[in-house]
Amino acid sequence: MSTTEPPVEGVAPLEDEESTDDEAGDEASDQAHEEAAGEGDDAEALVRDIMTSPVVTVDPEMSVKDLAALFREQRVGGVPVVVDGKLVGIVTEGDMMAMDADIQYPHWFELFDSVIYLGSQKKFKEQLEKAAAANVEQLMTHRDKVKTVGPDDPARDAATLMVKHHFDRVPVVDEDDTLLGLVTRHDIMKLIGL
Repeated sequence: MSTTEPPVEGVAPLEDEESTDDEAGDEASDQAHEEAAGEGDDAEALVRDIMTSPVVTVDPEMSVKDLAALFREQRVGGVPVVVDGKLVGIVTEGDMMAMDADIQYPHWFELFDSVIYLGSQKKFKEQLEKAAAANVEQLMTHRDKVKTVGPDDPARDAATLMVKHHFDRVPVVDEDDTLLGLVTRHDIMKLIGL
């Protein structure tokens, strides 16, 4: 007797899982992406047309160990961090890799009994904090540094952000910072028909 866990909302079923009613939803999503691509239509696709929603999110107090397990189980490389539905940051596999990276101490020299740093002490502090992180809040990129798009922005704006900043995903928020969805590279590839 085999048991399968119910699919998680916002996460595509794995290839080896049995067929479910969610496949109809996936086909509808693919059809929406095709329609957003403008087949036979001159309208420009909007972020709301291609975004994934709902998305897997985490709480800032989640442990780094639980975050790693979530990434493996859900087969995702990054997730928005939310509190009461509001975006407070984003955490990715890259952030987790920073925990194991070499920390570069800033170069310095002494002059007249003073220490002069040649490198950024702020960057050093951020690297050190990530390396010692115990929970998501200590590891994540905080909201003030997270680039986002709105649901009514052109989809090309999300693609431009991803290319310019080497992002794999961009959160979609409303004017109150409520998380509405996520645009991933996969969503952009579907839009352009690849």
